Amino acid sequence: MLRRTKIVATLGPATDDPKVLDRVIEAGVDVVRVNFSHGTPEEHLERAERVRNRARAHGRQVGVLVDLQGPKIRIERFKEGKVVLKDGDTFILDTRLDPDAGDTERVGTSYKQLPDDVNRGDTLLLDDGRITLWVNEVTEHEVICRVITGGVLSDRKGINRQGGGLSAPALTHKDREDIRTAAAMQADYLAVSFTRHADDVHEARELLRAAGGHGGIVAKIERAEALDAIEGIIDAADAIMIARGDLGVEIGDAALPPVQKRLISLTREMNRVVITATQMMESMVHSKIPTRAEVFDVANAVLDGTDAVMLSAETATGEYPDAAIAAMDRICREAEKQRAVTRSHHRIDTEFKRVDEAIAMATMYTANHLGVKAIAALTESGSTVLWMSRISSGIPIYALTGHVETRRKVTLYRGVYPVSFSTTTQDHAEVNKEAVDELLRRGAVRDGDLVIITKGDLMGVHGGTNAMKIVRVGDMV
Repeated sequence: MLRRTKIVATLGPATDDPKVLDRVIEAGVDVVRVNFSHGTPEEHLERAERVRNRARAHGRQVGVLVDLQGPKIRIERFKEGKVVLKDGDTFILDTRLDPDAGDTERVGTSYKQLPDDVNRGDTLLLDDGRITLWVNEVTEHEVICRVITGGVLSDRKGINRQGGGLSAPALTHKDREDIRTAAAMQADYLAVSFTRHADDVHEARELLRAAGGHGGIVAKIERAEALDAIEGIIDAADAIMIARGDLGVEIGDAALPPVQKRLISLTREMNRVVITATQMMESMVHSKIPTRAEVFDVANAVLDGTDAVMLSAETATGEYPDAAIAAMDRICREAEKQRAVTRSHHRIDTEFKRVDEAIAMATMYTANHLGVKAIAALTESGSTVLWMSRISSGIPIYALTGHVETRRKVTLYRGVYPVSFSTTTQDHAEVNKEAVDELLRRGAVRDGDLVIITKGDLMGVHGGTNAMKIVRVGDMV
């Protein structure tokens, strides 16, 4: 049984060992995430190249997703490295304080515009919500707070405003430089942190194209205000990432589950890709097995229809990166056995706007009702298989393409498997036979199985899919 849900794993020190990286690939990673919040451009380029080389050695196609750091809205450092804040204490965020001079009374901040963005009565959340501050007074350079929920606070922890509203732009000077590195890397996807609206997505795409990059844009949903502009963001992006860390801090943890479900459903309805991320198997940073709560979290995301589930520290710095992927793989496969995952009412009443889109929808409806074993989609850009993958199904979709960029792109699409395929003939019967022979070679089908083939009359033309053919393996001449 092929796993339809894709696994994104973050690279880091834990995966730098070639033997560990081989085990990560063997465990089934589909896309690797390169986190530009840490490390140097040289390290990132080297890691991406190493993954691609090892994936080729294993006969696999693994996509590369670059994750930009975004604006750093953080406190600075303490003289002693950390302090203990007590409930009821006064604590000041001081934009003029020396970065290393923090103490129990005040600390500096990297975000100098903070006093312009907050008002008396606002709630600020530090360290992913572990510390809660109520804003009592705002001056030109100070945000004077009362500690509502105290505790240990250490250097460089994040700052969030409950309900959102911090005005830092999504793309910083560092991000703009990093986009050039992503283009040089030929990244398949570029993730924009703290996306606020569609313009952030458009700007990132323009910068990536200007630098020579061709990857898709992933909008990270981690700001409360992004939810107010969500349809525009989804429409502008190729994919979204539900980044549940900062988003949960800003909207409240109890609000996260319904928001996650709504975002997964909406993204699929709009024919885009969705990644569910943050703390999915956090305990496996130090444990060989996940908690039962983590098992349910991953399974529920699969049942809701997410394209991909993501691992962060579990693989970047964890002790058992390959075990975390193997556990996630096992959970996804089991969840995908449920009937709700393989049946769809998606877009039953929708009018299609393009011929290739109509072919994709007709293919999936037929496949789900005819006992088809596999779908062989000859594709240039990957658009047809993206539309197919929006339909819930248990039938594998093979994206047959001669373009390596397209093969890398579809590694993120649920239920789609990239296949290197090229043909020198324009004879449609011969092309059909070559496509089925490729599936036979891979063990995907056998004599007597039904296969649906989609392609265009003019092969090699982007968006030209206009034909669907049903064949029975073994009956072709």
